[in-house]
Amino acid sequence: MEIDSGSTAWMLASTALVLLMTPGLAFFYGGMTRAKSVLNMMMMSWVSIIVVTVAWVLYGHSLAFDAVGDGTGPLHKIIGGLDHLGLSGLVDTATKTDGTGMPSLVFSAFQMTFAVITVALISGALADRARFGAWVVFALAWVSVVYFPVAHWVWGGGWLSGLGVEDFAGGTVVHINAGAAALAVVLVLGKRAGWRKDPMRPHNLTLVLLGAGLLWFGWFGFNAGSELAVDGTAGLAFMNTQVAAAVAAGSWLLVEKLRDGHSSTLGVASGAVSGLVAITPACGFVDPWAAFLIGALAGAVCSYAVSWKYRLGFDDSLDVVGVHLVGGVIGAVALGFVAAYPVAGTAQNQGLFYGGPLSQLGVQILGPVAVGLYSFAVSWGLAKAVDRFMGLRVPHDDEVTGIDITTHAETGYDLGTVHAAGVSAAVRPAVPAGQSTRKVGT
Repeated sequence: MEIDSGSTAWMLASTALVLLMTPGLAFFYGGMTRAKSVLNMMMMSWVSIIVVTVAWVLYGHSLAFDAVGDGTGPLHKIIGGLDHLGLSGLVDTATKTDGTGMPSLVFSAFQMTFAVITVALISGALADRARFGAWVVFALAWVSVVYFPVAHWVWGGGWLSGLGVEDFAGGTVVHINAGAAALAVVLVLGKRAGWRKDPMRPHNLTLVLLGAGLLWFGWFGFNAGSELAVDGTAGLAFMNTQVAAAVAAGSWLLVEKLRDGHSSTLGVASGAVSGLVAITPACGFVDPWAAFLIGALAGAVCSYAVSWKYRLGFDDSLDVVGVHLVGGVIGAVALGFVAAYPVAGTAQNQGLFYGGPLSQLGVQILGPVAVGLYSFAVSWGLAKAVDRFMGLRVPHDDEVTGIDITTHAETGYDLGTVHAAGVSAAVRPAVPAGQSTRKVGT
C-alpha cells in the first residue's frame, strides 16, 4: 500500500480542525444563551462528540460509505452496506483503489467529525428547555436514521450523487440537514417560558466571538480538507472560504447599520458564520468572485431570515434555521448558476453562467428540497417519540430556575467573589456592558 504522505498529513490536520469546530460551536452557542443555561448548552455540543463517535465506529461509517453488494442495486441508492462494522477491515488499507492516497482510517476520522458537528448544530435551536438525557437519545437516533443515510445519498454513491447533485463540503449534508431537523424539533418542543416577553439576550458576547473565531479557523479544514488531497482545488476552497466569510460578515453589518442604526458584535459573528455556511457546498466549484457574491447574499439574507421565527411563531433559540438552513440553501442553489469547475469533468455539472444546462440548476434545487423534507419529517417523528416515552422538555420550574443548576448541579459563573468584593446590586448595571441589543431568543 502506497501512502501519499503530503495528503495524509493535510487530512490529519484537517480532521483536527473540524473536530475543534464542535468545542468552538459550544462557545458560540454558550455565549448566546442566558447565563443560567450556558453549561447545558455547551454540554449538548460536547456530548455530541461522544454519541456520534460511538455510533460512527460501530456502524456509521459502513452505512454512509460502504457499498451494498456490487454497488449497483436499488438498495445501494438508499443506504450503505455493513462491510466495515466496528471499522473492521480498514486498518492498513488506503482510500483509493489504485493503492495510493491516505489511510482509510484517516478518511473515516475526517468524515466522523462532520457527523459530530452536524448533530451539535441542531442543539442551538433547543436552548434553555430540552432535557439533557432526551437530547442524548435523540442525537443517537437522529445521526443513525437521518445523517448516515443522507451522507450516503450525496457522498457515498447514493441516489442524489447519481443525479449529479454537487455538495463539496456539506451545505446539504450538514447545514440544510441540521437546519431542517432543528425546525422540526422546536415545533415539538414548544416555545421557551417567557418567549417574546422576557429579555433573552446573549449573556456573554466575548464567548460568542471566541466561538466564531474557532469556527472560522476550523472551517478551513472543513472546506479545503474536503478535497481529500493537496492540490489546486484545495487552495481554491481555502481562499473561497475566507472570501465568503469576510464578505458575509460585512454584508450583515451593513444591513444592521441601515436597518437598526448600529452594527453589533453578535452581527459580525453571525454574519461570518452565515458566509461560511453558504460557501460550504460551493467552495471547490466556484471562482473567488462568485464566492464574494455568495457571501454578500448570505450575509444580507440571513440577517433578515433570523427574524422570520417571530412572524411564523417558532422559537429557534439561536437561529439555526435562519443561518444554517437558509445559508445552506443559498450556497447549494447558487451552484446551479456559478459552478465553474465540474467534479465530473464535463460541462454537465457547470452552472448556467458558464453554459451549463438548466437541469443542473434543477438538481441543485432538488437536493436541498429532498434532504430538507426527509430530515424534517424524520426528525419530527423522532422528537415526538422521545417526548412521548421520556419527555423532551424539562419541567417549567426547572426551566425558570435554569438547567445548569437543576440538571448538572453546576453554574457557569461563581459570582460569590464579585459580591464579596463589595459590588452591590444597586451599582451593577441592569444590562452588562457590551451586551447586544439583538434579542436572539425573544
